[in-house]
Amino acid sequence: MIDYIFHFGNEVVLVKVDGANVTFGNTTYGAMMAPIDGLKLDKQGVIKEFPELAYAEDWREQAIKRFKWKIKDMTSEKEIGNYIIEDLKRYGYQPYLMQVQGFRPISLREKTQ
Repeated sequence: MIDYIFHFGNEVVLVKVDGANVTFGNTTYGAMMAPIDGLKLDKQGVIKEFPELAYAEDWREQAIKRFKWKIKDMTSEKEIGNYIIEDLKRYGYQPYLMQVQGFRPISLREKTQ
């Protein structure tokens, strides 16, 4: 199990990767964890990722299915975590900490010189 903590403005977002199960939480909702099915997805963000879903009535369900397929195709929790980090960075989320199996957190902040 690997936990990732991101900052987005004044919000703290937690992403928990446990095998192929990925759950999300943030401080706005009291850090309650929810699977991708329970998240509010931005249609413009989904269209940016999957342009062919722009006129689909079930765009949300299709985006969730594609995310789950992509996660299931990955071989390790670390690979899933790297994918999530890179994906969220594109939308302004800043990776802050990573904690593996409950051990001491590791800083993910980019070093500035």
